[in-house]
Amino acid sequence: MLYDLHELQRAFLNPLSRFTDSSALLFSHPYSPLAYTPISRHIAATYELVHRLGKDYEKPLWRLDETTVEGQQVSVKVNTVLQKPFCNLIHFQRDLPAGRPADPRVLLVAPLSGHHATLLRDTVRTLLPEHEVFVTDWVDARMVPVSKGPFHLDDYVHYIRDFMRWLGPNTHVISVCQPTVPVLAAISLMAADNDPCQPLSMVMMGGPIDPRESPTQVNTLATTKPYSWFEDNVIHRVPGRYPGVGRRVYPGFLQHAGFVAMNPDRHLKSHYDFYLDLLRGDDNDAEAHRRFYDEYNAVLDLPAEFYLDTIRIVFQEHRLPRGTWEIDGKRVDPSAISKPALLTIEGELDDISGLGQTRAALKLCSNIPEDHKQHYTAMGCGHYGIFSGRRWRETIYPIIAEFIRKAEKPRG
Repeated sequence: MLYDLHELQRAFLNPLSRFTDSSALLFSHPYSPLAYTPISRHIAATYELVHRLGKDYEKPLWRLDETTVEGQQVSVKVNTVLQKPFCNLIHFQRDLPAGRPADPRVLLVAPLSGHHATLLRDTVRTLLPEHEVFVTDWVDARMVPVSKGPFHLDDYVHYIRDFMRWLGPNTHVISVCQPTVPVLAAISLMAADNDPCQPLSMVMMGGPIDPRESPTQVNTLATTKPYSWFEDNVIHRVPGRYPGVGRRVYPGFLQHAGFVAMNPDRHLKSHYDFYLDLLRGDDNDAEAHRRFYDEYNAVLDLPAEFYLDTIRIVFQEHRLPRGTWEIDGKRVDPSAISKPALLTIEGELDDISGLGQTRAALKLCSNIPEDHKQHYTAMGCGHYGIFSGRRWRETIYPIIAEFIRKAEKPRG
């Protein structure tokens, strides 16, 4: 019922959104005589703010059509190389000169936690000049017909394992936030089976490997409410206008409301500053606001089974760090991993995955030699800052690039 009410609200807001968008142009376009009235800028700013607060946000485009390799501009094409019902493996194919040595192959595992994989655009942009990049592009669950079956956390682990097998043994895996847990599980199972397609290295960034360390507001919510509360209050069925009609999901709009509720003052100030930027004619800052919220407000639905499994297995029962997680009858044991190198990265000010939660992987992977394990804490850095923005580009990325280059060399 809540999902249906949300769709009804969208139906009412869409005409208002279109009206305010057109009206903002009417009072700001240089060819419009209304743009030269005394208060035109105030009116246009108000209309645009209302438009952005009420509009629908679709999945953003990657907008990565070119990159720079060894000082030369080369074109980039996004190709889907492997399709599954709930995820596509995409490849950022660079138009490189023939005969150029191959760059390290990287599987970037995007989170399935409400936002689209394009949230990692800056991560991909920074990796592209020196790496062959593949990304997990998760499908909005409301677009997946019920006939495709459910999608559990265990299925996520199977997907990651299938992707690594498809890419082959000389691959480096970078997981950001939520996927650190299923990625570590997938590699643990591969190591136990002595799978030849184990990655050369794994980089884990800001994820809840052990949520008992420095619990955040996210962890507290997951542990103070019983499992039944989540099942009864946040799971809804997809309404009739979508291909996934009838599928049980954790709706993206609820997840988005949770994101905003964590820092309401910050978002309120951001929108007020955007309004002031429009009044001042500060186009650069206004455009930066648009780009950020075009991404931040674009959300997808999560399969109910996956979401509920994550609540129980990761946040309530802590099965990974306690060694009690079993998939297909096999225990997930990170100590089985010995071949891949491991780098963990945390943000000092991360309010989603607290300090120590990701670093816990170093202890769990006890059979990786110490000289092939590394940790970095990004000082003054929040959750999004570890994979996007200036600190990511100037401080964190160079550490990852050097770590990958070292992992490419045979062990002595």
